[in-house]
Parts: sequence; structure tokens; C-alpha cells
Amino acid sequence: MKTVTDTTHCDDLMKALETFRERGPLIGRWGTELARRLGAGSRLLVAGNGGSAAQAQHLTAELVGRYRDDRPPFSAVALHADTSSTTAIANDYGVQEVFARQTAAHGRPGDVLMLLSTSGASANLLSAADRAHRLGMTVWALTGRAPNPLQLGVDEALCVDAPVSATVQELHLVAVHMLCEAFDRAVERGEADRGSGARVDGEALARPLARARSVGRPVDGTPVTRGKEQA
Repeated sequence: MKTVTDTTHCDDLMKALETFRERGPLIGRWGTELARRLGAGSRLLVAGNGGSAAQAQHLTAELVGRYRDDRPPFSAVALHADTSSTTAIANDYGVQEVFARQTAAHGRPGDVLMLLSTSGASANLLSAADRAHRLGMTVWALTGRAPNPLQLGVDEALCVDAPVSATVQELHLVAVHMLCEAFDRAVERGEADRGSGARVDGEALARPLARARSVGRPVDGTPVTRGKEQA
């Protein structure tokens, strides 16, 4: 008896990939900027929930270790991977604070926070984005369909146009690998050279902090929606 295989999953992935390909320049720009910042001594903080946590940790492993060819290690921390901190914070302050409090502890002006979410609506990621902006960090996100709260609350977002979470996560992994490709190419070009003029000085670090204070936050400190749609 012949077995009929349901290819709906593959069909959904191929359809979503058509529009996803258009985001190549954005991912390339992220990779180059990340190499410049990490080479200058900044760090990448990453977070996600569930399957997105696994994707986020995949990214940090590629940067601290290597993607393909040998190169120096770079600072990238998966916030959800510290189980003692996350459970302690969740117990004492609530689940919504698990990433925000770690961002406050580890984040500095000029650092990058990358958040992964298929829904784009996770309260703990939204809190982390808000905290990062208060610190003068840059916040990027990989999400599902736009518009969503996370996409509106970060500096830039890559939003996968797919109706199923599994498809979104699969393309997030593609984005992670493309980001690593762009990062490594920038390293090869010398844009991450710790001794080059690409080093982020105090004035450069102050600019995102000033932006967070003057643009991303009204005078009374009330959170505002921000960001721009990339998909």
C-alpha cells in the first residue's frame, strides 16, 4: 500500500521563504554592525522562550565558538541559559522580570539585545526591550507576523510572514545562520579588529543612551511604542 506524505509543512515553508529572502540585506547589515560592536568590546545579549530560547542559544554558541572557520571568540550571552538566575528572579520578582533584570545586570550602552519570539507578544521579552532602551542598548528582534508588540517596541525587527510557529522558528534558524555568515565576513574584512579604528569610543556609546532618553522615553518615563517594521 502506497503511503501518502502530507507536504503542507514544506509548502508553508517554501511560501514563507519567498518573502523572507527579501530580508537578506537587513540580516547582512546586522551581522556587520554586530561584528563592529563586539570587536570594539561590546557584547550581545540574547533571549527567547521555549523553542526560541534554543534558537537564541544556537546563535551565542556560534559567536563564542565558531560558525565555520576559526576566528577569535566574541562576547554573546544567552540570558535564559542561566537557570539559577532565571528561576530565582521568577520566584522573587515574577516571570515578566526574568530577562529584564539580567539585561539590567549585564547590559551597557552600545551593547545589543536580540529577542526571539514567534508571537512577538511575550511579556518578559517586552520588559527586557524596555529595560535595554533605558540603558542605551540597541534592540533587535526576530518575530512572527507583523504587526506585533515586540516588533513595535524594538529598534529593528525581522518579522517572518508565516501562520505557523514551526515555520517561523525554522526561518529564524535560517536568519541566525545568515547573521553568522555576515558576521564572519565582516571579521574577515577586519571590521571586528579590536585594534582598529572601529572601536566604539565614549562619545559613540553616549549617543544611543541619549537617544533612549530623548526619543524612546517621554519626560515622565512612561513606556512608548517604537520601532519600524521590516517585514
